[in-house]
Amino acid sequence: MSVQMTVPADPVEMIFEILARKGGADYGGERVSQLQHALQCAMLAEQAGSPAPLITAALLHDIGHLIDAQAHQMRDSGQDARHEVQAERYLKQWFGPDVTQPVRLHVDAKRYLCATDIAYWDSLSDGSKHSLEMQGGPFDRAEELEFIDLPYARDAVMLRRWDDMAKLRDAVTPPLEHFRQHVAASLLE
Repeated sequence: MSVQMTVPADPVEMIFEILARKGGADYGGERVSQLQHALQCAMLAEQAGSPAPLITAALLHDIGHLIDAQAHQMRDSGQDARHEVQAERYLKQWFGPDVTQPVRLHVDAKRYLCATDIAYWDSLSDGSKHSLEMQGGPFDRAEELEFIDLPYARDAVMLRRWDDMAKLRDAVTPPLEHFRQHVAASLLE
């Protein structure tokens, strides 16, 4: 009797398949699709000279919306689907904290920025303002200080800034395949 071994699927292929197959979905009332948003965010991280793990985090920060079949229904009914927690849980099977923690913290980074930057609230899209309410609103002073001392909090703040800028309908970005090198370089060994 021979035992047939199966080769585990390539995680980069699995992730890119999700982005390609489900990325055309609406991005929470924004003017771009999930994939357009992800590509714009990763492009901004790359243009900033970020390391591969932070570019990967920028590309994948909202994957929780795509892997949870009920995420859109929850959002539409006014509930927070905690997409950042779902994304962290999913991604940590392949990536270390330099990818997963900025992803997990990017929602809290929005709450932090609303508490610390007077102009930040006004810069948010209507969709981001609405989701902020579901996510707990701006941090109070104690939460703000606790947050910024967390490992990867500053990376999450940068990711959040790119996230907010990555909503342009006509932005020209590299194709998904362009980011494969960054994602592959960020995998745990």
